[in-house]
Amino acid sequence: MPTGDLVSNGAYMVMAALAWSLKAWLALSLTVPPGRWRERHEKQKQQLLRMEFKGFVRALIRLPCQIVQTGRKIIYRLLGWSPWLDVFLRAVDSLRRPMLT
Repeated sequence: MPTGDLVSNGAYMVMAALAWSLKAWLALSLTVPPGRWRERHEKQKQQLLRMEFKGFVRALIRLPCQIVQTGRKIIYRLLGWSPWLDVFLRAVDSLRRPMLT
């Protein structure tokens, strides 16, 4: 715990639990379409679900990105490469679709 009193430690634990839950939610929301890459996508989904949080941050959160505002659009340019980049892009695609209710 990075803090010295009980209230701060409790707040830190709530933030850590929320971040861990968001990681698991992202992994569970990845779609696995039928077809040629089904086995690979299922394996990546399971790896993401079991991944430690530090590895998750390194692989998917700390991607270098340039944000450009042009006219009426905001463009995000990924400036680096990661082995998890295809998973990141699939997650973005699945989050852009409407949720089934």
